[in-house]
Amino acid sequence: MSPEPFVRPVSRRGLRIAAAVAGAIALFVVGGGVATRAANSKDLRQWTDANAQPVVTVTQPKPGDSSYALELPGRLEAYSRAPIYARVSGYLKSWKVDIGTPVRAGQLLGEIEAPDLDQQLSQAKADLMTAQANEDLARTTAERWQRLLKTDSVSAQEVDMKAGDFAAKQAVVEAAKANVERLQVMEGFKKMVAPFSGVVTARDTDVGRLINAGSGKGLELFVVSDIHQLRLYVNVPQNYVARVTSGTKAKMTVPERPGQTFTATVQASSQSVDPASGATLVQLLVDNQAGELLPGAFANVHFDLPLSSADLSVPASALIFDHSGTHVATVGPDNRIAFKPVSIARDLGDVIQISSGLAATDRVVDSPPDGIGKGDQVRIASATTNGGALAAALSQASAKGGAP
Repeated sequence: MSPEPFVRPVSRRGLRIAAAVAGAIALFVVGGGVATRAANSKDLRQWTDANAQPVVTVTQPKPGDSSYALELPGRLEAYSRAPIYARVSGYLKSWKVDIGTPVRAGQLLGEIEAPDLDQQLSQAKADLMTAQANEDLARTTAERWQRLLKTDSVSAQEVDMKAGDFAAKQAVVEAAKANVERLQVMEGFKKMVAPFSGVVTARDTDVGRLINAGSGKGLELFVVSDIHQLRLYVNVPQNYVARVTSGTKAKMTVPERPGQTFTATVQASSQSVDPASGATLVQLLVDNQAGELLPGAFANVHFDLPLSSADLSVPASALIFDHSGTHVATVGPDNRIAFKPVSIARDLGDVIQISSGLAATDRVVDSPPDGIGKGDQVRIASATTNGGALAAALSQASAKGGAP
């Protein structure tokens, strides 16, 4: 029979140490779990709070250009244009010039045959001769009766009557002379002449055509235009009228002369705004000594106008339009939103030039999120704080030519 193994009795002190170690391990495990969960909860709260704040991109306003191009349509007109109407009725006897013919002041353009006027002049001359004969007789009679009065052969009343008759006959003679002179002047209108040197730009008549006198009844027979200079008329929008002053230079192009540019100078404006179009009519002068430009033609007019040095450029996507006007959202030093009312100086499409309401140091929110409000805390996307969005927009606007 084998001997039983020896079992060492466990002391109470060892049991107490083992229990303490087990308890310490349990406390460590539980405490570590609680601490981990607390740390994770704190991180979650921080992440949630951070992501609850809208993320915005900001850009710095950029100084605007010192000038901008204003392109407008215009029309060319002759410096002087004279429609020639007939002053006497009749038939066209002949015409001496055709369209495109240069003429000098006083040069004969055409001649009218007016037999009725010729007869009226002949009758008026005959009436004048009759009035003169009656005047001579009345003079002789008045002088004779004046001599008889000295001998008391006639009464003073009778002498006065003869003198009055002579005065009346004189007045009749003067009236007849005036009628003859009037008809002689009308006879001169049978010849139509150029009022000034220029070019015949229209002829609307031919030999044998019935001519009616006056501009109310008849058509213009000829048009003489002075085209050594041309007047250029442009309707300038009200926003730019103050910058288009007398003496302002403009460049002009016409479709029939591609590649050529002509210079025009502002001479005057209508000093009023058309309520229908909201524009002011401006007149420019264009030199045309070479005769390259045609009156009545369409022209494209290009102004280089100065801009206010205070103008700042922002992306068009930064603007906010509501019932109270136009605003932009800016981010303050505490990363809170503030709204600023602004005034638009010029719309370039992708870029808007602001004349007032912004400072160059403002941080402008590009494409503000929906629902963003005043005082909201935001986070700034660092990738766009350097104004990249505005730079891209300005580059696109430059590529498009910067036309307003």
